[in-house]
Amino acid sequence: ILITKPLTDFQIVLGKYFAGLVLVFLALLPTLIYFFTVYQLGDPVGNIDTGATWGSYMGLLWLGRIYVSIGLFSSALTDNTIVAFILSFFLCLIMYIAFDLLSGVSWFSGIDYYVQWLGINSHYQSISRGVLDTRDLLYFISTTVLFLWLTKTKLESRKW
Repeated sequence: ILITKPLTDFQIVLGKYFAGLVLVFLALLPTLIYFFTVYQLGDPVGNIDTGATWGSYMGLLWLGRIYVSIGLFSSALTDNTIVAFILSFFLCLIMYIAFDLLSGVSWFSGIDYYVQWLGINSHYQSISRGVLDTRDLLYFISTTVLFLWLTKTKLESRKW
């Protein structure tokens, strides 16, 4: 039914993407109660590393952006929601952990830093420490745009 509406494929993809982002934001919003509680109960009040805390929240939002785009891509690959969930789970797992594991393999001894840099974990660790580096933000943005573009391309290929 959605495809019969006078919308472009990219508008459909972006609509679903932003709906997923709202869901991620709403899921993280109640956890601010924990931050406020620890902030108030600290001795003295406010004895918490707010930079790392806000950096972690920022990193979680960036992780959510990538995971939503990977989920949309997985959903575009198959019509079965269970298969899309399993595919999305494994793609997210590969993007988060696999590059760290591959960087430890002896074959990549000279380029281990670059292999590890391809994964999400190294960029998330940097942001979660409270350090906003443009390289990390560029990685998150480009990876998200890549998966959104792949989703749009897959949807366009269904029309033929």
